[in-house]
Amino acid sequence: MLIRSLHCSKLPSLSLRSFTSATLHVLKPGDVLRKVRAFTEEDVLQYSKVSCDYNPLHTDSAAAKDVGFEGPLVHGMLVASIFPHIISSNFPGAVYVSQSLTFKFPVYIGDQIIGEVQATNLRENKSRYLAKFKTRCFKNGELLVIDGEAVALLPTLAVEQEL
Repeated sequence: MLIRSLHCSKLPSLSLRSFTSATLHVLKPGDVLRKVRAFTEEDVLQYSKVSCDYNPLHTDSAAAKDVGFEGPLVHGMLVASIFPHIISSNFPGAVYVSQSLTFKFPVYIGDQIIGEVQATNLRENKSRYLAKFKTRCFKNGELLVIDGEAVALLPTLAVEQEL
């Protein structure tokens, strides 16, 4: 089983397996690909602008605290954007087909988020591969904050290697 971590921030890497340019891995059911990320206030502001989601729960600490949160929330869809990033960075040219999500707990600015996709079903579809993934995000390495499934059309099952 492949377990591969990507790193996208100044947080310590969770590299669980080493790869070299000579390493070739073909995706199999059970393989897990991960990415670590912490969202910043700037990320939330930029996402608000792009999505036109100006809900004050994301930008106003007082508004968020008035309804029982610790502070401004990171948009759930911004957190879930980890999943297509993981897939596309490992399979350039992948087409994201579908995503289901359940948001279980809030994510706050600065929380360390570990996003992971786990291959659950792979089948050939013409000259590509239809891949089903279990998708999850964990806060601080243990609390499940997002749970779901994704389907992507992959150009290959060969996992792209970072040099």
